[in-house]
Amino acid sequence: MTPGNEAPASATSREKVLARIRAALGDARTTGVKPLDPAVRTYQDTHVPDDPASVLRLLAHNLADYRAGVHHCTPGDLPAVIARLLADRGAATAAVPPGLPPHWLDAVTGTQVVHDDGTLTARRLDTIDSVVTGCALAVAETGTVVLDAGPGQGRRILSLVPDHHICVVAAPEQVVTSLPRALPRLDPRRPMTWISGPSATSDIELDRVEGVHGPRTLDVILVSSSPPSG
Repeated sequence: MTPGNEAPASATSREKVLARIRAALGDARTTGVKPLDPAVRTYQDTHVPDDPASVLRLLAHNLADYRAGVHHCTPGDLPAVIARLLADRGAATAAVPPGLPPHWLDAVTGTQVVHDDGTLTARRLDTIDSVVTGCALAVAETGTVVLDAGPGQGRRILSLVPDHHICVVAAPEQVVTSLPRALPRLDPRRPMTWISGPSATSDIELDRVEGVHGPRTLDVILVSSSPPSG
């Protein structure tokens, strides 16, 4: 070690290691060793074209591949689609989080809407048939919707306990092509839930069982002014 960088005899192992690191760095600075240039990474961050209609079709395809129900509609038709999905399910009750746009539920009849004020327990949610939420964004390449507890998404428990989840991707701008493009748009400090299809698991014989860790049925509504065909 260079003078002045020695660790005292009573130093802990950690202090000795840090002293040696400081000494090595000091030697590099004083001997004129040029530090390495930062690594330049040019990784490909997506594998599909950025055409919005193509990205939406890819998301729909991968959601369906994960056994989610996929429904396309325009903004004006969204309330009717939500009402139809609840009616088809025979949902007597549906939980909704704070911040969900009220007009999304304008067409709902025959289903009691339960507004979550933060006090709904897991036991109470277990008696509720469906939940309607928005999402933070969706990832086309993986068929994933991401909730981060923002307005219209609510607490994680809302999307995990009821047996039927209706998730609205409210605009094409919420859809990104890949995970590398999704992560910079998300706040890692928020409680995130990543959903790729209904909850499912399998045993050692690969027998698939749905609804073990979350909703048995996932319906995703993709809202666009021009829903893709095909």
